[in-house]
This record gives sequence, C-alpha cells and structure tokens, in this order.
Amino acid sequence: MIVGYDRRHGDQKNDKSPAQWAVEAENVAYAVRAEVGVRPILQGVTLRFPGGSLVMLLGRSGTGKTTLLNILSGLLRPTEGRVRLLGTDITALGEAALIRFRRTQVGIVFQTHPLVPTLTAAENVRLTLRLADVPRREWSERIEDALAAVGLLRRAHHFPDELSGGEQQRVAIARAVVHRPPIVFADEPTAELDAARAAEVVRSFRALTRRHGMTVVMTTHDLDLLPAADFVFEMEDGRARPRSTGASTSPEAVLEPERPAETSDPDRKRRSPAERGDSES
Repeated sequence: MIVGYDRRHGDQKNDKSPAQWAVEAENVAYAVRAEVGVRPILQGVTLRFPGGSLVMLLGRSGTGKTTLLNILSGLLRPTEGRVRLLGTDITALGEAALIRFRRTQVGIVFQTHPLVPTLTAAENVRLTLRLADVPRREWSERIEDALAAVGLLRRAHHFPDELSGGEQQRVAIARAVVHRPPIVFADEPTAELDAARAAEVVRSFRALTRRHGMTVVMTTHDLDLLPAADFVFEMEDGRARPRSTGASTSPEAVLEPERPAETSDPDRKRRSPAERGDSES
C-alpha cells in the first residue's frame, strides 16, 4: 500500500489503523472504449493518506490526475478497484446512497468557479447549505466561518464581478466547505491564477486543514506549490507514485505570511498591548 512521504513526520512510516485513513484507493483502474479495444487511463493505483492532510496529485495534462480525483470523490466509478472514504467503500454504494454520502461528507471545487453572478459571495456560499440540509439557524455562522477561513469575510456582500479571479476561486472553496465536509477535492484550483493568487488559494486550503481538520486533495501541474503539501503523488502513464515535497520547512512556512484571520477575537480586546505582543505607539 503506497502511503507517500509524510512531511509532518519526516518519514514514510505510518501505523494508523484503517479507520484513521481519510482516503484509500486499492488497485484502481479506469479505461475507456477506443476505436480498437479499450484505452487505459488509470492502472493499478493504490494509495492512502490520513485526515487533516493537504494532498497534491501532480501531473501534466493527460496523465490521469483529474480522472483519479473524480474517482476518489465519487463522481466517477472505477473500472476496477476500491475506494474508501473515511472507512466507507464508496465503490460498493448504490447511486442514491453515493449521492447522499457526497452531499454531507465531500466538498468539490472545480477548475472553473461558476458563481451565480446575481448573488453576493455570501449568497453563493449559502446555496450549498440548502443542498446539504443544514438547519437554517446555523446558516449565518457557517457562512461567516467559511468566508473567514478563506480570508474573504470582508467581501461577503460583493458580487462576483467585483472580485478578482483568486477571490472568486476562494468563494468557490468556501461554498464547497461551508457544510464542513471531512474531505475536499479540488481540480486544478490554481490553474488560471498567477503565483500570488495561487498562494492565496493554497493558504486557504491549509487554513481548512488546521481549522477544521479537513483533508484537502487537489490536482496541480505547478511544481512551485508542492512544498506546501503534506503528501504528493506524481501521476505518470496512469499510475501514481509518492514524491517528496522537496521542502525542509513546514508547509505553512513555504507560503507568504497569512493576513490576520477575519474573525472576531474577544480575548484580543481584553488583553493589554504587552500581552498581545503589540508595540506601543
């Protein structure tokens, strides 16, 4: 079973029990019909990683990384093999049960972020709460928390055309996580962004792993993002192999310093400047 290089522990050893794995894939294969026979897209992919991780699937176009992401998230069924999310074999679920599972346990961020142009950022995020049957009394808190996690609480009432591309992608992330799913899958979420905006998106993902213990799995072709990950799997010819992130510092240290969290801190108001570490003017 391929576990991958765990940055957080500095080695490839892992003695977690099966119940502690967030994502497990066992001998996953996928093929499509071709003019003659079938064409394999994925071949014998076996991997797993624990919860609270930022995981990157690295590869050029055509290496199968998006197909693997779709299979891991339950959007596509493998030709062969098994996928378990949080210990549940999603490949054994019927269609209705799989939809119910995804609705509460999985968040998905697509490469394009089709926000509703006539709705504000907060209203776009609220759409997921309706689908996930979250009690209405929790909506305000959930929306505020999701937007704060991606650093956009102050932009809650702005419309999509008033936001930058990176901000729109972060709204899409907030929309995908507002119901607090344990696992989030993101397909090339930084593909159309410059380096600074891409770093903003990855910072948002790191905040989710820290704040809610979510597992985030994203595809990318950007080598510069790898040092921010806990696990990296490189896709080549339909196969996945673990790869070192190539960084010796913590994932957070790789990214630019984060802005202060956009959420209230009642203790901060009560602490003196010395207790807070603020310098006196």
